[in-house]
Amino acid sequence: MKEIVYQGLARAGQTMSFETAARAGERLGDLLWTVLPERRKMATEGMMRHLDLPRPIAEATARRSFRNSGRSFLEIFLSSRVDWRFVQDRLSIATPESFQKIRDLDRPAIAATAHMGAWELLAGIFQLFIRRSPKQIVVRRPKDEALHRLMTELRSKPDVDVLAHRMAAPKVLRCLRQGGMTGFLVDHNCSTSEAVFLPFLKDFAAVNMGPALLAVRAKACICPIFMLRDEKGGYVIHTEDYLDTRDLKGSRDERVQKAAEFYTGAVTRIIRKFPDQWYWMHRRWKTQPPEGWQYSGPLLQS
Repeated sequence: MKEIVYQGLARAGQTMSFETAARAGERLGDLLWTVLPERRKMATEGMMRHLDLPRPIAEATARRSFRNSGRSFLEIFLSSRVDWRFVQDRLSIATPESFQKIRDLDRPAIAATAHMGAWELLAGIFQLFIRRSPKQIVVRRPKDEALHRLMTELRSKPDVDVLAHRMAAPKVLRCLRQGGMTGFLVDHNCSTSEAVFLPFLKDFAAVNMGPALLAVRAKACICPIFMLRDEKGGYVIHTEDYLDTRDLKGSRDERVQKAAEFYTGAVTRIIRKFPDQWYWMHRRWKTQPPEGWQYSGPLLQS
């Protein structure tokens, strides 16, 4: 029964235009702002602490963040609409030179992104612009099995595999060693066993070291890429120059930490530039370093 309900919602969602999804997503964000007072408080106070915003500005920015998150939730239904017509009508590239370097890269690569803007539409960008094969995206698996199957179906593309994050490492290594590209969301909280603790927006956060470890093992490049919204209803791809992990020095643990610092720094910079497009209702700093832990690396520049 649950699966039938989900499929019905998916079919309804897929009939929406981008404009309808934007309006409905903002209304969903306003609803979440109203019914989730603890998350509302967390987002507002997080912006005050981590971005040094005064409360009125932090609250207004947090509310816009909720609206953007509402749009992000609905954009999963629009993933199939990301085609060359979408590119022509709605997409621009903020940094064409660095984006072209990523497209032309003939090395295995990790695409590091975040819960920024229209992250659910990035699988379509992978399909259109990244010429190498194989291609994958790694996602968190929801506990609801029926929901997991639906979300995998909505995210899947003809030549982009969708992998649940648990036990994904062997498949990712195989992809990278074949010269492919794997996309990861690298800004979520994780357990201590998965984490390297790094400075992130004025506090230490548990950063998933999995993408960094896999990149170092496969001698891959790490390519920061984010898909944000503009003020005219369109979308903008933001990239930075990639890091070649072959250039890193030190022990394996030191190289893994430097790789994680690299993509954490990229996420920090994009959040500072577009704070209302990040998913602030997430408990990002929930996992903290164990007692007696000391950070051995340099402070990140932001």
